[in-house]
Amino acid sequence: MKRILIGLIAVAVLGLGGWFGFNLYAKHRAAAEIEAAFDQIRSQGGKASHGKIGFDLPTRTLTIEDIAIDPGEQSQTHVKIANVKASGVRQADEGQFSADTVEVSGLAFAIDSTVGPSPMKSAYNVPDAMIRDFTGAIRARALPTSNAIIDLYRFGLEQFSGVSASSIEVPTIAVNVMARPDTAKPDGGEFTYSGLAMKNLRRGRVEATKADRITFTFKTVQQGKPGQFTGDVSNLAVSDFDASGMLAAFDPGKANDDSVHRLYRQVSAGAYAVTSGDVRLDIDGFSLDDIGVQPSKFRMAEMLAMLPQNPSVPPPPAEAREMMEKLAGFYEGLSVGKIEIGKTSIATPQGTGHIKLARYKGGEIAIEGLDTPTPQGQFKMERFALKSFSAANLMRWTAGLITPGRPPAPDQMLGLFGVLAGAEIKGVTAPFKNTKKLVTIDRVSLDWGQLVGSIPSKANLVVKMVTPTDPTSPAQRSLVMAGVDKVAIDLDLGAAWTEQSGAFLLSPATIDLGNLARAQARLALANVSRDMFSLDPAQIMGEAKQIDAGAIELSVRDNGVVDLVVAQFARIQNVSRDTARDAIVAMIRTQGEQIAASNLDARPAVDALASFFETSGQTFTIKLTPLGKVPVMQLIGLLNTEPVVALAQFRIEASTGL
Repeated sequence: MKRILIGLIAVAVLGLGGWFGFNLYAKHRAAAEIEAAFDQIRSQGGKASHGKIGFDLPTRTLTIEDIAIDPGEQSQTHVKIANVKASGVRQADEGQFSADTVEVSGLAFAIDSTVGPSPMKSAYNVPDAMIRDFTGAIRARALPTSNAIIDLYRFGLEQFSGVSASSIEVPTIAVNVMARPDTAKPDGGEFTYSGLAMKNLRRGRVEATKADRITFTFKTVQQGKPGQFTGDVSNLAVSDFDASGMLAAFDPGKANDDSVHRLYRQVSAGAYAVTSGDVRLDIDGFSLDDIGVQPSKFRMAEMLAMLPQNPSVPPPPAEAREMMEKLAGFYEGLSVGKIEIGKTSIATPQGTGHIKLARYKGGEIAIEGLDTPTPQGQFKMERFALKSFSAANLMRWTAGLITPGRPPAPDQMLGLFGVLAGAEIKGVTAPFKNTKKLVTIDRVSLDWGQLVGSIPSKANLVVKMVTPTDPTSPAQRSLVMAGVDKVAIDLDLGAAWTEQSGAFLLSPATIDLGNLARAQARLALANVSRDMFSLDPAQIMGEAKQIDAGAIELSVRDNGVVDLVVAQFARIQNVSRDTARDAIVAMIRTQGEQIAASNLDARPAVDALASFFETSGQTFTIKLTPLGKVPVMQLIGLLNTEPVVALAQFRIEASTGL
């Protein structure tokens, strides 16, 4: 029995010694791997140090204290970590390790970089961070030799793409950014992130990221005086981030890649507030969907290289134009499916304005529910929209306007038609001058297309509104004297040219003046060539000689305009309205007889017009059909000199009815 007991004690002692020996071996191996990683940095000319290393074999917990990394001349990134604790550590495969949890405390790193030609310093402080189910490389990749922000960003994305984790939780991050730090008046600001968390990281993809709150403060210069603006964002959320898209945009080998790489499925936030001086902006929330980049055009490095050396000095016109062209390509390479900005208010000393919703989708920019004060009174608008908007085309158009020594040419200004395809306004209520009356706009819509050069060959204008009459306007004096205090306008005007046939048609052409009259017209032209759409007057006049007139139709419905004309005539002649009406009818018939003497077809038109004034509330209709080839330029000349001869070129049909 004694021998057995001694044997058991010996086995226990040997086992315990083996256990401690293996534990020391494991600790030594972990320390060796860490030293190898630090030696890698030192071999590149940098400095890397650490404090105590601990390893507990039963829980496979590795701890490292007082890490300090200064890559030296190779990069301007400096890192300090008070403590790293990794639990459940194991080697995943060659060159990688895994841990159940990684706790980091006292993380601080600073980056001295350049944004284009300008230096920038950024300092990050992370008191605590927790990573769960982590897998990553044992040794970091070599740091970039350049301190350009693009190279540092690409390095960070490459490192990030080699990491996986089920979650990362960071209670707070404090960021200090300083631009132009070597100048007498550096610019900069501070950010604070609270409640930052990431979920399901795999090879550069993140299923979800959220931050409970972001606050920031930035220094500004307003009218030569220093100032600042502050902001606060709550509930920031990012879904389905993919770093491969941005890496493709940074990769010179992808310079011909025209495909769209999605970066985010959605970015959204809750309440957002910005204050600058006595101006405050508040937004209920915003969201951006399906954000992607096209590597062949989204060349951020080229864009940053174009930034001026001294932002306070305007660049020369040629350089500004080149910068705008580059910026246009940059925007063309950025894809956004939809942008929505919720209820927005802007408070100023003059009052507070509100916008219910702002949206970008399918090339349309729309603002809804605008309500803002003006010096004359409150201005309200239900909707304003720009159709087929392109930021890239806008940049290119703007660049084309920058011509040293001379103002933009007319064709350059008309280039705006290529930037948009239309605009729309709905539901406007606005003060009329300094009166208490209101202008109301139900709808104003203008659409165009089929550009010939920079000139549209197809357009449609719709206007539906009510405006008060203006007693101070000589043109509206007769309306005011007749007791008309407002005019309702309903206009629908369309024009289109067909290149194959050379036909130009004005239709529909309808204007309804509410309590005055409603008129409809249709005008056709033939032999209109493509060269007619020019800004050269000589070319237009030459081409206009080839144009022939087509059928002309006009219909006028009396809703009060006849009585208005009669009342005005009676007032001028100081006679009764019945006498005035009879005098007007007599004048029409007298002058009509002179026309009918040369053109018998005109007599029905004269009779119809006289009947139109004899009885209020009728509709007068006239149609002119060319009897042969009628050149437009010749017709215009005859209308100015011999209108009777001009009318003789047409078959005239006219009627009047209730």
